[in-house]
Order: sequence, then structure tokens, then C-alpha cells
Amino acid sequence: MTAVLKHLRVLDLSRILAGPWAGQLLADLGADVIKVERPGRGDDTRGWGPPYAEHEQAREAAYYLSCNRGKRSVAVDITTPEGQDLVRELAVHSDVLLENYKVGGLARYGLDYPSLKVMNPGLVYCSITGFGQTGPYRDRAGYDFLLQGMGGLMSITGQADADGGEPVKVGVAITDVLTGMYAAVSVLAALAERERTGHGRHVDLALLDVQVASLANQAMNYLVSGHPPERMGNAHPNIVPYQVFATADGHVVLTVGNDDQFRRFCQAAERPELAEHPDYATNAGRVRCRDQLVPLLEGVFRQHPSAHWLETLEVVGVPCGPVNKLDQVFADPQVQARQLQRALKHPSLGSIPSVANPIRYDGESATAERAPPELGADTEQVLRDVLGRETETIAELRRRGIIG
Repeated sequence: MTAVLKHLRVLDLSRILAGPWAGQLLADLGADVIKVERPGRGDDTRGWGPPYAEHEQAREAAYYLSCNRGKRSVAVDITTPEGQDLVRELAVHSDVLLENYKVGGLARYGLDYPSLKVMNPGLVYCSITGFGQTGPYRDRAGYDFLLQGMGGLMSITGQADADGGEPVKVGVAITDVLTGMYAAVSVLAALAERERTGHGRHVDLALLDVQVASLANQAMNYLVSGHPPERMGNAHPNIVPYQVFATADGHVVLTVGNDDQFRRFCQAAERPELAEHPDYATNAGRVRCRDQLVPLLEGVFRQHPSAHWLETLEVVGVPCGPVNKLDQVFADPQVQARQLQRALKHPSLGSIPSVANPIRYDGESATAERAPPELGADTEQVLRDVLGRETETIAELRRRGIIG
């Protein structure tokens, strides 16, 4: 792996997905990420199965394995004064802290930003919540599904009402994933500023904010026109043809991005007259006349199987692809050439699969080689090496249930 952040330590107090996704990304880039978990239970996602990766008596949920690669696990009971002291000390020895407790939730433990800033002025403290540190919803719990609805994404996802559709969420927790990515970017920017000022920052990230910001062109379509976009199934609001088409034996995705591609498509489809039609010659015209054009194209696509369209349009440089299931995705030669599926050695599960980080530096993948940790697997090592605790002291903390 390319360890560009090997000089940094991240204290990860987050659970579920958004925070852990940010921590995993930083771990992939080489940071020493210490995941703090509850003794005996750990991150909730350890039990979010099936499916599980299993071997003999060991078991971990696939969900947990998806977002905790490259980290070390320390089991500490932060409800106890001694546990709080340990986490405070770890924060003093860290560059970044990630947390996704409710607003003010860590203040009662003395682990909030104002408390830790006094001890470590250079700490970059990233708080991830559903609705942010301010505003009338600040105390509400936030979940990805809820925010996809409240943040407008579900209003533009799914088949149109006229086609009997209803609002649909994205098939992965995309708001959480995007929040994790925004968190990593904001943390790295604050660290870059710290190099000049010596001071850290409190990063306030809300799932709702991220979801609204991620509406991209759809948000601007509304703000410019004043008309809220509606659900259009697989069609694109600003480009035609740019959607799924049924073929003689399945479906393909056609993404015509400009007028030259449309002309080449029409030639390959043996319908050159469509490219010359005054209503269809430009993208603006095709968008205005989609209700007339799309049914014509649907009839064209049904004349041949998917393989015909994939091969024919590849030759003329018109973007067209299959709608793959995940077994087809990981069997795809391009996915395999890019080594997006990795195998990691796990101390109890043997070899476990993992999906590579897509970032590459100078041709080398930035993917951590350490498997997601077992609960508390690194508690003793971290307390000894980072905090200088003696073996006897660690054993006493474990006996009293302060650590696991």
C-alpha cells in the first residue's frame, strides 16, 4: 500500500458507516487509525448480518468488514472515569478524532472538542451527526434512509408516478458513504491548515447537509427553474438518450453525451434519419421531444440482443454498457485488471475478501493490508506503546472491566 499519511494518528470513536468509512479511507492512506469500541459489544455493525464471514468459532458481519479495514481496535468503557482518562490521553497523542455521537453526547464524558482542545490545541476534531451542531433538528438522530428522504434524493429516484412508481432509496447507504468522504476531505484540509497555524479545527458535518449538497445538477435544476424535478426512472433530466433500454434478451445502458455520439448511434442503429430530424439533431431538441424520441429508440433496441448493441456501439465509440449483477461485476475483466477485489489475512477467519480503495498513487493502490480488527485485539499494544502503560496496570484495568 501507499502510506502517504503514515505520520498521522486518528482516534476513531465513530460507529456504523459514515464515520468508519472516513476512518477506513484515512487508514488506507496510511494513517494509524485506532478504533475505540465498547468492551464485549463493539461497533453495532459487528452484528448486522447475515451474511457473515465465518470460520470455526469466529464470525464477523460483512457490513462491519466493509468499512473498518486497516484499523486497530481498542475496547474501552468510556462511561467510567478511568476509561475517559484513557481516551483523553489517546486524544492528546492523536492528530484527528472522528465521532458520530448525538450533539453534546461526548461532553458528559469530557471528550467534547472544547475539553480536548485545551489538552491538544492541534487536534482536528470531526463530528458527524444527522442534522449538524446547530438548527432546530440538531438533537434528532439521523439515519441514511431517513436523510435520503428528507434530503430530496428519494423524490428524484424511482419510476414516475404516471408509470405507477414510488419514491425509492439508493441501493447502498449513499448519504453515509458521501458523508464519510466529505469527512476525510475536510479533515485533510484542516491538517493542511494546521501546518501553517499549529491549530486544529472542529469539523461539523451533517448527513442532511451532505445529501442536499450532493443533489448537484438536480438541485440547480430546481434553483434555476423554480420547478422541483420529478422521478424519471432511469432517464436523465438534462440529456437524451441517456437511460436503460430493454433489448431482445435483457437491458443495456446507453449514455449519449453529445450530438456527435447521437449521429454515430443512429448510423449504427440503421436509423440515420433520426439524427437529421430537426427535433432530434441537438440535445436540447431531444430533451424537449423525449416523449416522441424515446419510444422510437425502445423499438430499435428490442430488435437485437444486448451483445449486439454492446459490440456494435463499442466499435463506433458510443458509450453503452450492461446492467451487471455483483457476480458479473467482480468477474468483469476490467474490474479484475484493476484488482478491485482483494484478499486480506484475518487472524481468526483466515483469508477474507475486501474491496480495494479506488485511489492509486504512481500506479500503486492505496489500500490497507490489515484486515478489519477483532474487538479489542489491539487494546494492550496501544495502551503499552502509545500511553506507556505497564503490563500489570493493563491487566488490572481489564480485571475491573475498564478495557476489554
